[in-house]
Amino acid sequence: MSTIFSTAANLHPMFSLVTKSLSTRNIFSHTYPEKSYRTLHQIGSLSIPSWSLKSRSRHCVKSLLSDVHGQDKFSSVGARSTGPIAPNHLIEVVKTAAQTGAQVVMDAVNKPRNITYKGLTDLVTETDKMSEAAILEVVKKNFDDHLILGEEGGIIGDAASDYLWCIDPLDGTTNFTHGYPSFAVSVGVLYRGNPAAAAVVEFVGGPFCWNTRTFSATAGGGAFCNGQRIQVSATNQVERSLLVTGFGYDHDDAWATNIELFKEFTDISRGVRRLGAAAVDMCHVALGIVEAYWEYRLKPWDMAAGVLIVEEAGGAVSRMDGGEFCVFDRSVLVSNGALHAKLLERIGPATEKLKSKGIDFALWYKPKDYRADV
Repeated sequence: MSTIFSTAANLHPMFSLVTKSLSTRNIFSHTYPEKSYRTLHQIGSLSIPSWSLKSRSRHCVKSLLSDVHGQDKFSSVGARSTGPIAPNHLIEVVKTAAQTGAQVVMDAVNKPRNITYKGLTDLVTETDKMSEAAILEVVKKNFDDHLILGEEGGIIGDAASDYLWCIDPLDGTTNFTHGYPSFAVSVGVLYRGNPAAAAVVEFVGGPFCWNTRTFSATAGGGAFCNGQRIQVSATNQVERSLLVTGFGYDHDDAWATNIELFKEFTDISRGVRRLGAAAVDMCHVALGIVEAYWEYRLKPWDMAAGVLIVEEAGGAVSRMDGGEFCVFDRSVLVSNGALHAKLLERIGPATEKLKSKGIDFALWYKPKDYRADV
């Protein structure tokens, strides 16, 4: 199968985009039947499958990959469909919601901030809350029976819904507070646990010259920036790559491990950036201006939109140990695909070492009774 894909890709460079719309779930399972779901993590009242630790110890990170048209392919994170809601209708509501929140942010961007703290350095502003309220109004007006997970407001709505909206009303609040790009409004909607539609409104420019650009994607429908199709870069050498990472507020073992990864990749690449807004970082991978982004300890609202936009732009998504990713995971690596295995050669073992120390990498909080194919 890999030979067929590679030959077709050589005949026509757009073939790689076409193959992206095909489900890689079946390709993955047929290629690597050793993938195990025997270990279960308990979240609330639900048992959630994850990689078997025994299987993980027997097979190196590279064994998680399959060679498709010359790139290492990972299992798709996107939903197989948008369900009973038409894709064009769903994405229009998602974009409207994100742009409505972004207008709230734009109205406040050059004004004094009213800041409170969720932790020693973890900020929240009135703008975060007002943006989320504006987004919720759009979602409820169109889909009042959907479940919503907002960074500021928590869980709202019907847990029996197949749809879960993951909302970050202001990703990069610290940057916003200082008037420093990058920050964004991120809205992703899951269908049965997998991203179905996404929009990220990024603020670009700076004080007195702020502007925005809107990234969007639907599962199987491609990724766009301001309505134009985008694609990840073709760079296949780490030494020719610009990379991005992020650091959480807790200076724990995972933070220290990522400091070491930051140092190592800085030595062998064109550089590693730390912008401070996960959704923006992933959109930059999708746009092809950086090659990869990774981070520990993110939340669903940080990732739900960005991972779909990267995948639909032709990129790859996995956990930082190389395992199959879902938005309730505690780590993410997104890349242009061509570099994914090379990055995992260092990121994977570092993450496994953290797991051996007892660091919790079980799935993060998932709403109780929410039906999810993950």
